[in-house]
Amino acid sequence: MDALFKLTLPEFTAARNALASRLQKAGDKEAAATVKSLAKPPISAWVVNQLYWRNRETFDRLLTDGARLRQAQASQLAGHTTNLRELLTTHRETLTELSRQAATILSQSGHQPSPDVMRRVTMTLEGLAAQGLLEGAPAAGRLTADVDPPGFETISALAPRPAGDKPAREAGDSRVLAFRANQRVPANGKGNRKELDNADAKARDAERRKAAQAALKAAERALTEATRDAATAEAALKKAAAKLKDAEKEKKDLEARLEKAVAAADTARQAARKTASEAADAAQVVEDAERAVDKARQQLE
Repeated sequence: MDALFKLTLPEFTAARNALASRLQKAGDKEAAATVKSLAKPPISAWVVNQLYWRNRETFDRLLTDGARLRQAQASQLAGHTTNLRELLTTHRETLTELSRQAATILSQSGHQPSPDVMRRVTMTLEGLAAQGLLEGAPAAGRLTADVDPPGFETISALAPRPAGDKPAREAGDSRVLAFRANQRVPANGKGNRKELDNADAKARDAERRKAAQAALKAAERALTEATRDAATAEAALKKAAAKLKDAEKEKKDLEARLEKAVAAADTARQAARKTASEAADAAQVVEDAERAVDKARQQLE
């Protein structure tokens, strides 16, 4: 299976069918059906798979950065002080490095690293970093489709939850473990139970609102920074594409000039050979004429 996803895109379908056929002949029908059902990855998912197999150290660093960022967000939403800015900067640097490596792999494999492809590559890397090694996360290195980046519900799932609330995995597939806030208990165990319950409920609502507001601000900041980085990367990519286009035009012009120069050189070489032959013939005529003159003089004498 790993070898299948390391192949180039044109090789994938034939290799998948061959593997399924071998498994079928070996009697493993279930595995054969699983392999046969594998979809050919789009170019963006394919190059992310190649990053996993060829640039494993950088790829693992992206997943580690994502895990640290999730922990820091959870800690911040729980009321602790964390240095999110530094973690976000490190995460963006690793993401940028992988994006550059992806563009190189695409170019070396004969694929165009267009802005749309690079946008989907970045989106998939973001999605993998956000989900990491959590249960149900896509299998890095074996992607058959792009991975969506995390939405607001993923970040808000990090907010502290009262003991009576359902964890995020039960309420929705956020793939983020829920946290539980401490419940308030009367110090002396006395007083009006209903009033205490109402006050406790209001306090929990206030905590949830505060956590949701903090999550929203964090998500908005991350979105702004990601949008800015994406715009910068897209502008750089467009500039590089323009330079590449100019370079290809210049290359074609040089190739055309070289072709003309080679043709002119061949023509000149043929002309020189003809001239040399004519010169040799003329020299022979002169030599024959000189011998005739000498013979005539001898006869005259």
